[in-house]
Amino acid sequence: MGADFVAGLPGAPPHPDAIDLNADLGEGMDCDAAILACVSSANIACGGHAGDAESMRTAVWLALQHGVAIGAHPSFVDRENFGRSEMHLPLDQVVDMISVQIEALRLIVREEGAVLTHVKPHGALYNQAARDPELAQAIVQAVAALDPGLRIFGLSGGALIAAAQQAGLAVAAEVFADRRYQRDGSLASRNLPGATIEEQPLALAQAMRLVRQGRVLALDGHDLSLHVDTVCLHGDGSHAMILAQLLKLTLQQQGIAVRALGRAA
Repeated sequence: MGADFVAGLPGAPPHPDAIDLNADLGEGMDCDAAILACVSSANIACGGHAGDAESMRTAVWLALQHGVAIGAHPSFVDRENFGRSEMHLPLDQVVDMISVQIEALRLIVREEGAVLTHVKPHGALYNQAARDPELAQAIVQAVAALDPGLRIFGLSGGALIAAAQQAGLAVAAEVFADRRYQRDGSLASRNLPGATIEEQPLALAQAMRLVRQGRVLALDGHDLSLHVDTVCLHGDGSHAMILAQLLKLTLQQQGIAVRALGRAA
């Protein structure tokens, strides 16, 4: 990744008493309700890669039923590729694109009597913002202009986290239960063999080591240290629901509560 990515930062404190679990929802999958019973934060697709007014309202309603913090999950406008194709757009266009998507969800959240707590970019937008400081600043600009109380979720050690902190916004350094890492702390491309962990015991073990020790093995065997505020459980995998249930149960058995970070203000 670029020079602004900082792998090797101090990891999470050992034996934390609570951790946030988040999932990307409202993407047309059929297990949203079951996953929401296990997580503390929901990132709701708001029209870029998936989602429309009806799906956003349904996801918000489900999140409220489960007492889960509600966040926006904006992306490049790319439904054909589920937001996973890189794009290089003018930065003012990125600001507008992000603002429109967040505002679409925020209006629905308000109508349901709730409050939007955070923003987590999706797919290619997320990964590019982790290594591209200018793109990261465009996202931060959009979020800060809409609501500086929103917390920004980004890849632990990445440029988006750095840009948000520099702008005075609250952040959540995110790690992944079911994705492999490169030596520099970036996520391994989905095109690489083994980039996604399909075996639930392996994903569970990776998540628990990240939570308890702030450490993870990269694809090349290098042992990385990462700061951990929140763990992502993908909502679009066939194993997502079972992994979410197993992780929550394991955390509780080890005395670690599942708790949202919430708004900064």
